[in-house]
Amino acid sequence: MHGFCHVEIPTTDAKKSGEFYRKLFNWNIDESNPDYLMFSTPGNDGGGFTTSSKPSKEGVIVYIEAEDIESKLKEIEAAGAKIIKGKTGISPEFGFFALFADPSGNTIGLWGRK
Repeated sequence: MHGFCHVEIPTTDAKKSGEFYRKLFNWNIDESNPDYLMFSTPGNDGGGFTTSSKPSKEGVIVYIEAEDIESKLKEIEAAGAKIIKGKTGISPEFGFFALFADPSGNTIGLWGRK
């Protein structure tokens, strides 16, 4: 089986993106390469912030699991990011999602059961 193993989030400022995701989601950030910061989360695969691709509102959307989507959206907005779509129900079986634009302009999703 081939599972998800890595994601790259385009950015114009890797340090700023690293700080944003570390603060809001407690991601571990490896700053040994200033142009490509690696990130990881406990128990999950990670990825990197790349300056070699342009941020975009189009294309693949990465979803980050959030225990409380509404609270996380408030934190995201307070950190200066734009909420694109507030908490929206998918179905009782599949939970809820929301979308926001990160500081580089990428559309990022949140997902949660509640």
